[in-house]
Amino acid sequence: MIALRSSLLAVAAVAGLVVLSPVHAHAQWWRGTPVDFESCADTAEKAKTKEEKTSALAECNAKFAGRRKPGGGYTYYDFMQDRTFDIAGPNPTPEEQKHIDHQYTAYLESQRRNTIAAAFTAKQAQQQESQQRVQQVALRTEVEKIPVPVASPVKQAARIKASNCAKNAFSCEWPRLSQSIDDLKKLFGPTPNKPKRG
Repeated sequence: MIALRSSLLAVAAVAGLVVLSPVHAHAQWWRGTPVDFESCADTAEKAKTKEEKTSALAECNAKFAGRRKPGGGYTYYDFMQDRTFDIAGPNPTPEEQKHIDHQYTAYLESQRRNTIAAAFTAKQAQQQESQQRVQQVALRTEVEKIPVPVASPVKQAARIKASNCAKNAFSCEWPRLSQSIDDLKKLFGPTPNKPKRG
């Protein structure tokens, strides 16, 4: 029985040493765990290799959504809305996240309205341009349909004859002189068939 007691005591002693011996672990508790992204990033910068730094920074990004503001407090950047929100801690609370989601819904609605308005404006501009083209074609067509006044055949013959006449030839000058005399007679002579006033 004494041998059993001594062997139990030996097993208990070994078990106690195992429990009390320092465990080789990745414990950060003696250094303090990071409280926000900036303190986490500072710790990540102390990593030995570039790959470890990159991995540690990725973990910091995954743990902490907010970034410390210079005057105190935190800000959260929502890349979907391309805007920031003030938050109380290094990560949004459920209420803050609900507010951010509500703002995103409003943002999407605004984007939808802007897209519809832009499409409507473009369609109106296209219709106006089309109407202007139709009006221009109609105007050209109407102009082409309007007959151009043509001189009487007598006057055309006189012009042709005048262009073929030698300068200062009596036969070419006589029609013009005759016309001028007729015009003077009309101007100074009494007009027939004028009723007299009484």
